[in-house]
This record gives sequence, C-alpha cells and structure tokens, in this order.
Amino acid sequence: MPRLPTPLTLPDDGHERDDQAHDDQAHGDRHPHGGGPSRERWGRGSRKRRTGPRGRGLRGEPATAWMFVAPSVLIIIGLSVVPVLWSLLLSFQADDLVTPSRWVGLDNYRALSQDPHFGQAVRNTLLYTALYVPLSMGLGLLLGLVLNRRIRGVGLYRTLIFVPFVISATAQGVLFSFILDPEFGAANSLLHQLGISSQGFLTDPGQALFLLVAISLWSGTGFCVVVYLAALQDVPRSLLEAARLDGAGRWHLLRHVTLPTLTPVTVFLLLWQTINSLQVFDLVYVTTKGGPLGSTTVIVYFIWEQAFKNFTAGYGAAAAYALALALLVLGAVPRVIRGREKNRLEGAAR
Repeated sequence: MPRLPTPLTLPDDGHERDDQAHDDQAHGDRHPHGGGPSRERWGRGSRKRRTGPRGRGLRGEPATAWMFVAPSVLIIIGLSVVPVLWSLLLSFQADDLVTPSRWVGLDNYRALSQDPHFGQAVRNTLLYTALYVPLSMGLGLLLGLVLNRRIRGVGLYRTLIFVPFVISATAQGVLFSFILDPEFGAANSLLHQLGISSQGFLTDPGQALFLLVAISLWSGTGFCVVVYLAALQDVPRSLLEAARLDGAGRWHLLRHVTLPTLTPVTVFLLLWQTINSLQVFDLVYVTTKGGPLGSTTVIVYFIWEQAFKNFTAGYGAAAAYALALALLVLGAVPRVIRGREKNRLEGAAR
C-alpha cells in the first residue's frame, strides 16, 4: 500500500517556512513526486508573499481617516481655537474694530479693576447666582421628591414642569416683557383686580433683577427636576427597606439615605447651574438691556456692551477673560476637593 503524503500546512511566518523547507529537503524521499518541497506548498507560500504588501494599505488607513476628519477639525479650529487665541491677544490691545489696534499690555485689566460699571456688573452677577442656584436646586429636589411618587397623572405633571426648560431664553424674555409691562401687562391688570397699586416690574431698579431670577426659575427648575428624578429612581430599594425596618421615618430616610445618595448629582447640578448663571445674557438683553440704571447689567452683557456698543473690543476681551478665569477656578475647585478627599481616605485606609 503506497504511503500517504504528509498533510500540507500554510506556514505563519518566514521562520516556519524555512523550517518546513529544511524538513522537506531532509525527507524528500517521502514526497510522492520525489525530493524537495511540493509545488503546492511553495505555490501557496509564494502567494502569501505576494499578498504581503497589503500591510502598506493598513498603514495608509490613518491617512484616509484624517482625510474624512479634516473638514470637521478645520471647522472646530476655525470657530473655537482661533477665536480664543485671537481674543486673548485682543485683550492686550486697544482696538475699536475699525482702526488698527495698538498694544497696551495689561492696561485693560488695570482699567477693569477700577471701573465702577464692571464692579456693578460683578455684584449683579453674583447676586443673581446666589439667588438662582440654591433656589433652582431646592425647588428641583422638592418637586423631584413629589413627582417620584405614584400619583395620578404624574407623567403629565413631569411634562408640564419640563416644558419651560426647552423654551429659548429669547422667547421667555419676549413673553414676560408683555406680561410685566407696567402699562398694558397682564400682571398689573391682575393686581388692579386685587386692589394693589401698579408696579414697575422690569422698569423698577429695585425689582428688575429679582424678577429676572424668578423668570429663570420658571424655566431652569425643570432641568433640576429631571436630573433629581433620575437620581431618585436609582436610590437602592434595599437601603430604604432596611432603614424602614430599623424604624426610620420619612425625615430620617431623606436625611440619612436619600440625600447622601444624591450627593454626586447635587455637586454636578451646583457646578452646572453656577456656570450657567454666571453666563446669563439672552434674558437680560431681551428684557431690560442692562437697565434700569444698570441694575441688571451682568458680566456677559457688560462684555457685549463694551465690545459691540462702545466699540472698545480690547476692553471687552479683557472682561471676557476675567470671567473665563473665574469659571476655570470654579471648575477646578471640585476636582481639588475630590482629590484631597481621596487622599484622606487612602491615608486613613493605610
């Protein structure tokens, strides 16, 4: 009975092909067609060697990918990176956007520290932030706790609370400008029906900023409600049941179980709402335009006024970078606190 030929295998690399060729030469008499490697094996090996240059195509894939990504990268650089760098250089210049600019160094920043209008804008922004952020978060948590229960029509209530959030600040400003108009607004008509004298509302320096906070609460609280609702539904039921078995009431459940679980979400909302309140502009521009008597002039509106109304673009850019520095510090504070807390816990564990 003739000997069957050795099974043919395709070598994985050059070393295996060399070893196989050596074995073929050593046992050439075992091949049915005489000594040496079979033609089929060498044919396959040669075909493998011919397909080797395909690796160059793999190396060319990054270039092809960059060809597709390049338009988006150029748009991002042109609309974000370049304006940031240009405005930074502009903050060290005196520029009216018409005549050639003049280098003034830190004079714009020194002028900011002595400008009473900028100081007033900073105070108005801080007051707005101090009122809006805790009130929006407190109302959001309260409404979230109420809407987290099984009550009839809860889906409708959740929708109605969230709808104002999706309305643009411009539309909100136009709407409330009509409602709060001192002469023809619906608010004063209602006050007349109740026997209360007419109010100035947005034209009263003592009321305008607080009314802007109220308008912002009407729209911004819905976001906090949605975030808190999502977090409340992730509170472990086992913890709540265990606390109830131990005799904990509603207040103790809220204080010792629910609120500690919501801490990461609360920190996120605190940072998010603070950044948004420091950048408020649309509502002020549509309703009061910084008035009356500068009582609602916030930092971003001050920047716009200096750059595009007074044509002192360099001065406005300096104010913008003062705000950017404040936001950068604000964003870094939670990271620093979290890092120190982590180090403290690791040190205690050791």
